[in-house]
Order: sequence, then structure tokens, then C-alpha cells
Amino acid sequence: MAILEIENLTKKFGHVAALSNVTLSIRDGEITSLIGPNGAGKTTIYNVVTGKFPPTSGRIIFKGEDITGLPSFTVWRKGISRSFQITNVFKTLTVLENIRTALIVHLGKSLQFFKPIDHYDDLYEKTLHILKLIGLEDKKDLPCQEISHGDMRIVEVGIALASEPELIFLDEPTAGMNPEETRRMVDLIKELFETTGTTFFITEHDMNVVFSVSNRIIVLNYGEILADGTPEEIHQNEDVKRAYLGGVEK
Repeated sequence: MAILEIENLTKKFGHVAALSNVTLSIRDGEITSLIGPNGAGKTTIYNVVTGKFPPTSGRIIFKGEDITGLPSFTVWRKGISRSFQITNVFKTLTVLENIRTALIVHLGKSLQFFKPIDHYDDLYEKTLHILKLIGLEDKKDLPCQEISHGDMRIVEVGIALASEPELIFLDEPTAGMNPEETRRMVDLIKELFETTGTTFFITEHDMNVVFSVSNRIIVLNYGEILADGTPEEIHQNEDVKRAYLGGVEK
């Protein structure tokens, strides 16, 4: 069953169409990857669905509800969370404080002025739970500016998890990572998918990552859907090979 349906979505910037009548669906309980050349419109889809930009036309349906044009915070509240292509954490805060801050916003905590934040036991336990999920409990007291780039990207995933989303958008989750960091991120996505039941929608340039984590792959080219299928179907698709994959092997 589809958790997200995009119907005839068009987004124009001036006279330039970044997306042209895009129709696709994200199935509940799957990892779906969106791939395509630079400028294909991948991040535009993310920005329109999550409320950063309004669409020019078309509809976005999440769990049967029309969320077209809703602002980002409302979309987030409804259960869609995302990470960004560029690292987006508070670098002077600790790993724990970054996750806790996201939880405070999600839970709508009205903190008492004279009560230390560490005295909110439920908040601390929820924060520790997320830190365990992402494997950074041992680094919880380190400022994010002192951890590796790979760990900062993992903190972003933790921030996305804080809102208890049903659908997570990961925009280039392995961007800038070395091979070991990339392997850790791939393992984390697989583990979170298996343990939390969260649906993932991923954009990624590393084809080894895409083919190793995806149940389904959608290929975007010049703002239009070029192909949609299983990893094996996409790997064998001649149109995809010509437009994007070239000689890349799994």
C-alpha cells in the first residue's frame, strides 16, 4: 500500500520546469531510492513534498490525506521527516543535546524555568533510546564540532527519528563520506528499517549504496520519470543505462 502518492506534480521556477507532471508512489514498509543526474529534479521533489516550495500544479497525498502546499512544519508534524544534502546540526551542541532539542520540539515540551532540563527523565530516556538506535551513545557528550563528518550525518538521522516519523526522506546521506563511513551509514539504514518499521525515501549518487539498500528504485531525468522498478530491473534497463548508469555495475 502506498504511504505517499505524488500525482502529476509540476514545479516551475520562472519559465523553467524542474519537475514535469511527475507521478510516483512510495510504498509503505519499503526503502525506495530516487536517482538521476545532477539537475534531474530529485531535491526539488523533496523540497516540494516536505513543504519548502509550493508546487506549480499537481497533488501530494500522504496516508490518504492531501498535503499539497502545506508548510514544512505541518508536513513534519504529520509524519514526514527529512535529512539534508548539507550537514544540518548544531555544531556547538553535544550529540545528546542535538537529539534532545529535536525531541523537545516534537513533544511540545513546556519546560519549567527553574527545573533543570536533565530532570525530565522521560525526555532523557527517549534521547538515550535514539542514541542507542544510531550507535552514538558513547559519543553523546561530545560537541558535534568534535566528531567526524560521518558521525554528524548519523546525528542528522537521529534528529529525523526524533519526530517518530512514518516516512523519512534522506537526501544524499553518504555525501562526503569515506568508504568506512559509507558502510556504517548503509548498515544503519538497513538496521533502522528492520527494527523501526520506518519507510525510507532516499536520494543518493553512490550506486553501490542504492543497489545495496533499495527495495525499489525510481529514475528521474530532466524532471520526468524515466524508469521505476526493482534494483535488478533498473540495472538491466537500457534507457537508464544510456541516460545515467553508463557502465556502472552493482
